[in-house]
Amino acid sequence: MLSKTMQDAMNEQIKNELYSAYLYLSMATHFESANLPGFAHWMKIQATEEVKHSMKFFEYIVDRGGKVSLKAIDQPPADFKTTLDIFKMAYKHEQKVTGMIHKLYELSLKENDYPTQVMLQWFIKEQVEEEKSAEGIIEQLKMAGDSSAALLMADRQFAQRKGD
Repeated sequence: MLSKTMQDAMNEQIKNELYSAYLYLSMATHFESANLPGFAHWMKIQATEEVKHSMKFFEYIVDRGGKVSLKAIDQPPADFKTTLDIFKMAYKHEQKVTGMIHKLYELSLKENDYPTQVMLQWFIKEQVEEEKSAEGIIEQLKMAGDSSAALLMADRQFAQRKGD
């Protein structure tokens, strides 16, 4: 069974994962309005992944005999600048999420909660992929610079992203 401390921390992480989904949906809305459907598609898939992450925590809490307690989700920002700025924000957000996962792992170590340590290793690996992906996109966008043609080519490329 999960300790109350671990259960509370995981319930908070469910909220954090759902906030991530909200953030990416807000970014998708911006891209839809900017007539960049490929980037919007990429962000919608990202949002779906974040919901799946929240469900992994949800199911884990239930499987360990805990109680899921859903928290209020903050409203994400709605005003964005450039495509590059948006992906810089996404990268920074993923780094923040990585820190949250690391804190959960540290808590599981402190509590000698071995099953939770094993479960969190999936998230640790996932965050490496998330940060790498966002950082790679930032580098591509930097190379594109102010070129509208390059941005449109990237938009078409991002439209090809497949979900899990």
